[in-house]
Amino acid sequence: MRIGMIGLGRMGSNMVRRLQRGGHECVVHDVNAAAMLSLQAAGATPAAGLEAFVAALASPRVIWLMLPAGVVGSTLARLTPLLAAGDIVIDGGNSDYRAAIARSQDLAAHGLEFVDAGTSGGVWGLEAGYCLMLGGSPAAVEHLDPVLRTLAPGGDTPATAGRGYLHCGPAGAGHFVKMVHNGIEYGMMAAYAEGLNLLAAAGNGLQARTADAETAPLAHPEAYRYDLDLPAIAELWRHGSVVRSWLLDLLASSLARNPALDSFSGRVSDSGEGRWTLQAAIDLGVPTPVLAGALFSRFSSRDEDAFANKVLSALRQEFGGHHEKSQ
Repeated sequence: MRIGMIGLGRMGSNMVRRLQRGGHECVVHDVNAAAMLSLQAAGATPAAGLEAFVAALASPRVIWLMLPAGVVGSTLARLTPLLAAGDIVIDGGNSDYRAAIARSQDLAAHGLEFVDAGTSGGVWGLEAGYCLMLGGSPAAVEHLDPVLRTLAPGGDTPATAGRGYLHCGPAGAGHFVKMVHNGIEYGMMAAYAEGLNLLAAAGNGLQARTADAETAPLAHPEAYRYDLDLPAIAELWRHGSVVRSWLLDLLASSLARNPALDSFSGRVSDSGEGRWTLQAAIDLGVPTPVLAGALFSRFSSRDEDAFANKVLSALRQEFGGHHEKSQ
């Protein structure tokens, strides 16, 4: 199949490479000319503008967007007038599922099909394949099956879910499932982070502790005198433990390279899916305290609680004359 890809970042470019390995022809477009040239060297056809991009695709055109959520709308506004009835547009980025519902309706008015494709796999997807969560009409998803089979990890089960892709439902369903997937990811990552942090603190009983009114005493320092090998523990848990996972594999690899993780500042970003997950949970009245805590901890990592902490310090000084400690 001949397919167009707009957005050649880490995932988009690797998806193109995987599609080409699978025998598909790819037309590519990106604002970064170097990204297009790199894929041209790998066999893709670059298109400097959207007009040339659309012209290089035969009807019914299949166009996959791998763009940040914030630019999908503006890209579609420029792309839609260039398309013809029956063309299929796929949004494979992390867009809000509610935007997918609206975009499907907007494109349908032009005779176009819209498929929201929640895509998981990261930089490893080129070799391992991508997990694809799809929303849209059954006919559009069926038309895309050759592309989906190539991008997915594969398998010998008759059900597509066992091969790594699934038509989850009508417009928005794919991004809704991917949204919750990413909310779970936040929670899993936070659990590993908090657990490793506790292990890292297990030797605090070996350290001298300031004795003053501003420092809570360590009641039983003799119980916390462990110098634990965190890389070895992470590696241990990968073998037979009930908490083993691919995320743990990645964590163990990172700790093996840099046990103190001192190349990281600890500032953790969020790209929207965790927020949308909580909004859906509130709308539906579904309790998700773990996912909420994981999202809020990311906010804290970026010092977005800095003023709140100043309020706490100010109040302690006001009612008790407590002065902040420098460390």
